[in-house]
Amino acid sequence: MKSFHSKLFRTYSIMIGLILACLGIILGQLFPIFAKSSSEKVINTKIDEVSNYIDSTGLTVDEQRHIKEMLASTFSQTELINAHSLWLFLIVILSLTFLVALFLGTNIFKKYAQPIEHLTETAMELARGNYRIRAFEDEFSGMSKLSNSINILARNLHDISVMRETEKERLKTLIENMGSALIMIDRNGYITIVNRSFLKQLDISFKDLDGKLFNKIGLPKQIEAFIDQLFLTEASNREQISIKKNIHTYFMDAYGAPVIGEHGKWLGIVVVMHDITELVKLEQVRKDFVANVSHELKTPVTSIKGFSETLLYGAYKNEETLLSFLEIIHKESNRLQMLINDLLDLSKVEQVGYEVNLQKINLLEVVERSKEMTSHIVEEKNMTLKIIYNGPVYVLGDINRLIQIMMNLLMNALTYSPEDKTVIISIDRNEKCGIFRIQDEGIGISKDEIGRVFERFYRVDRARSRNSGGTGLGLAIVKHLVEAHHGLLEVESEVGKGTVFTVSIPLVKS
Repeated sequence: MKSFHSKLFRTYSIMIGLILACLGIILGQLFPIFAKSSSEKVINTKIDEVSNYIDSTGLTVDEQRHIKEMLASTFSQTELINAHSLWLFLIVILSLTFLVALFLGTNIFKKYAQPIEHLTETAMELARGNYRIRAFEDEFSGMSKLSNSINILARNLHDISVMRETEKERLKTLIENMGSALIMIDRNGYITIVNRSFLKQLDISFKDLDGKLFNKIGLPKQIEAFIDQLFLTEASNREQISIKKNIHTYFMDAYGAPVIGEHGKWLGIVVVMHDITELVKLEQVRKDFVANVSHELKTPVTSIKGFSETLLYGAYKNEETLLSFLEIIHKESNRLQMLINDLLDLSKVEQVGYEVNLQKINLLEVVERSKEMTSHIVEEKNMTLKIIYNGPVYVLGDINRLIQIMMNLLMNALTYSPEDKTVIISIDRNEKCGIFRIQDEGIGISKDEIGRVFERFYRVDRARSRNSGGTGLGLAIVKHLVEAHHGLLEVESEVGKGTVFTVSIPLVKS
């Protein structure tokens, strides 16, 4: 594409050339006529002068006439102007004039046309998005104000571009790092924006959905139906969606709304999904907790109330009945007290910021004290309690809380094991932790139930646990106490063969 300067200079050259050519043709036609008329006047004047001179010489009339006729004939036959020489002269003069005009035009265009061309190129670069370009400000060309205005425009556009890029990066960072899943779909159903949380929660890669229709990428049916509803109603909507993935069920709180552009133009929809699986589980745990507490409290309270009412209605007169009922009331009140104490302990260890009194503790001492407190149960069931250790293992813990952990686990092992069985307590260590294991030969726990044994009020064998006086809160308390010690609690079990609980507590730093 030729530049503005070249186009203008070519037009100027053609125009000057045409003007000079026309002028040359006109001069070539008019100048001979003018020259002939002028030469005839000069010749006639000279002939008259010669005739006057001849008249004064004294020649005869015939001689004078003959001389005059010869002069007239001679001048009339003489070509005063050579046409070839005239055209050559005009061509040379006009060519020189054309060259001078081109020289002057080149300087003028260089001074005035090139700044315009430069400003045009600057404007084109700005239109292409190159906001760093600047126009040359030349005060002599008369374009300084225009150049200054374009430079101001370029600086403003550059500032706007930088601000836009900054906002774009902030928005991109916000969308990518927000915990909620986000997807934006245009009015034709094509996916335009997704964030990292959406890909992670639905286990989809970006290349599988980039520029594709939302119903062609394998989204869960509930999400597709939710999006279809948004397209149909073109109104915001909120819905709780459950998604099954393998054996797990996830709950999503989905909110969708139409995206409206300028002048009310409908651009598409945006959907934001919050993972509320943990909240749903916590809500279910809360409901179960309230129901279980109510049930656990109802049984002893009902027993105490029933037997006390029976006594008040006259049963106290029979001493044997009185003692039997009082024994039952005492037993149920102890059970009620244990439940309340366990609830208080659980509430305490679940509080944010709960801390234990960490000291140097020998695990063997914890095991020995726990063995003493459970010896009567071991004797009643004719069981064997075996302790295995290779040497003292010192951990950083709270002696009372470690005993509570050991007691709960040991009581469970004794309760869920038949008579004449063996419970083994082993003490060991690794590079970081002191470890104690409690292994029983009880009923065991199925794989489906292992993940739930630490829930509040969850029992593997409800009848046996309740008959033994258990509250169903022991393992929940154990879990929180181990976490308070920054330790680790693991379970291995096989139905009908027994269970192994492994507790790891950080060692004392030497």
